[in-house]
Amino acid sequence: MELRHLRYFVTTARSGSVSGAAARLHLTQPALSRQVRALEVELGVALFDRVGGRLVLSGVGRSLLPLAEELLEQGTAFQRAAAFYAEGRLERITVGAPTVTLTDVVAPFIATLAADDPVADVLGADGLSPDEALRAGADLAIGTVRPGPPYRSRPLAVLPVWAYVPAAHPWASRGRVTLAEVAGQTVISLPAAFTARQALDAALAENRLVADTSLEAANGTVAQALAAGGRGVAVITDDPRYDLVPLAIELADGVTLSIRLVSLWYARHAASETLDAMAQRLSDFTCERYGVRAQ
Repeated sequence: MELRHLRYFVTTARSGSVSGAAARLHLTQPALSRQVRALEVELGVALFDRVGGRLVLSGVGRSLLPLAEELLEQGTAFQRAAAFYAEGRLERITVGAPTVTLTDVVAPFIATLAADDPVADVLGADGLSPDEALRAGADLAIGTVRPGPPYRSRPLAVLPVWAYVPAAHPWASRGRVTLAEVAGQTVISLPAAFTARQALDAALAENRLVADTSLEAANGTVAQALAAGGRGVAVITDDPRYDLVPLAIELADGVTLSIRLVSLWYARHAASETLDAMAQRLSDFTCERYGVRAQ
């Protein structure tokens, strides 16, 4: 049994479908199905029940899933530790985060790294939790919750969630709008897995407001394009595009809508101290770039 087979099992179980898992693993659906079936034959148990052409976790699969995840974590930690001790330093670092964070935060930071820093790579983690990103191969993951053991973490930044409108919009010169005003417009929102959407939904619920969020864009760039075309107000965290004007969204007592990002990694990572230093540098860079605070 190879670690990759366990990764196929875990990703399929967590994705809820072969198609979703295949996309994350960069495999075709038939190839992934064959690999999962081969693992079942090797183990002598059915990990999934085949229901109407879909794979649904069997009772055995549900029991084995936590053990498979633990083995993956240990295997990944072993590989990273071996590489670290072989080189005497961390040669490569992979950062896992949603696409917008990779584009607007991580990529600009990578551009500042020196030749003697670890070579940086990224892992797109849209729809993945930080611990899933770490299991998928990230050394450092970015999320919105500061966890306890077995992780270490550092605050990254508190980033605003903006309401984007065209320059000709009546709000454009105001600098900020209230959440109630935003709720009265057609809101161009993002899918539920995006942190900006989660922050908006939570704020609306807390303030007992209802907004029309039926116009959902696949990502922040498309959301801004729709706003530029006069379709509504885009509520996202992305950097501005299409000459749109960002407006702070005011909640109660002058507080504005925002998300708190944290960097986290496995405490037992062989290069834990290096990752700690890199997380701090990423935080310093992000706070300076956007004029925000870390916590």
